[in-house]
Amino acid sequence: MNIHEYQAKQVLAGFGAPISKGVPILSPDDVEAAIAALPGPVYVVKSQIHAGGRGKGKFKELGPDAAGGVRIAKSPDEVRTHVSEMLGNTLVTKQTGPAGKQVNRLYLEDGADIANELYCSILVNRETGKVSFVASTEGGMDIEAVAENTPDKIHTIDIDGADGVTDEKAAALVSAFALTGPAAQEGPDLFRTLYKAFTESDMSLLEINPLVVLGNGSLRVLDAKVSFDSNAEFRHPELEELRDLTEEDAKEIEASKYDLSYVALDGEIGCMVNGAGLAMATMDIIKLYGAEPANFLDVGGGATTEKVTAAFKIITADPNVKGILVNIFGGIMRCDVIAEGVVTAVKDVGLQVPLVVRLEGTKVEEGKQIINESDVDVVAADDLDDAAQKIVKAVKG
Repeated sequence: MNIHEYQAKQVLAGFGAPISKGVPILSPDDVEAAIAALPGPVYVVKSQIHAGGRGKGKFKELGPDAAGGVRIAKSPDEVRTHVSEMLGNTLVTKQTGPAGKQVNRLYLEDGADIANELYCSILVNRETGKVSFVASTEGGMDIEAVAENTPDKIHTIDIDGADGVTDEKAAALVSAFALTGPAAQEGPDLFRTLYKAFTESDMSLLEINPLVVLGNGSLRVLDAKVSFDSNAEFRHPELEELRDLTEEDAKEIEASKYDLSYVALDGEIGCMVNGAGLAMATMDIIKLYGAEPANFLDVGGGATTEKVTAAFKIITADPNVKGILVNIFGGIMRCDVIAEGVVTAVKDVGLQVPLVVRLEGTKVEEGKQIINESDVDVVAADDLDDAAQKIVKAVKG
């Protein structure tokens, strides 16, 4: 689950991390109170969307010469102008794609006297199986560009879960950030605070870009991006209120109600598969034969007819879907359950696009019989290769 910057800062502040004073703006009616709550005279107006590159982004409605999604204001009147231009308009960044995202929330923040910008993130290192800090002196930039052009300026420091951020690890981080003076003194405590917030909140990513050194030498979290591990949501019911459903795909929201693993993509062939590995292979072979998958959808090993029906309805609700491929290898998952779900869903929502079904494994003959005895217009496939070729041919003509 992703949250907005201002929410991420609230979470970090709860653990003791230093942040700037700020106020969210959810409607034009909030502007005057937000201005009054901050000392000024310098303010920062920040678009709140679940995408990076906001500062360099452009609003569709304002033209290419307008300012981006993060703006400096040096007076209350400038704040009002920025808010009127940003709130409710569509911000396009390199991460949103050309469609962009509507800005429904802003964050008005007190200006900061910045002396130096750093990059800091914490994530789970899949190679080492540990939580790792990623540290760089090149803050405020695209970390991907830094990694490509100056990889020697990125340092990865693993943290042993049994020990946490030891004095040795803290010193290594101080060195990686090239901290001196007050920042070097504050660094170890801040690193331990961030690590505690990451582990105790079950984050999957904490990115601070930039982490800044102020003019007085102190450290401050100036931006924050947080993603929580969805598998640990049951441990943190208090975080549910931070979820912004307007930032999520409606089909993914519906899929979560049925515990389906669903990710919307940009292709034209809808996929319903059991097992993440098989789902990835199915998407790969669709691309191999010249088409693009419209989704990743794993119904899991213990899916019921209800779940399969819901999954099929979610696929058909996507207007980009021009054909559907059902690929089931029954182990724990039974082919007859899949067949019943497909038939039920087709009868409920109708079938306007080609449907190819490949069944193999547990109860496969029963599954085929259910489909054959129904009046559903289905193209049968012998194996995955055959299924992919048939659905691509049906869609591409």
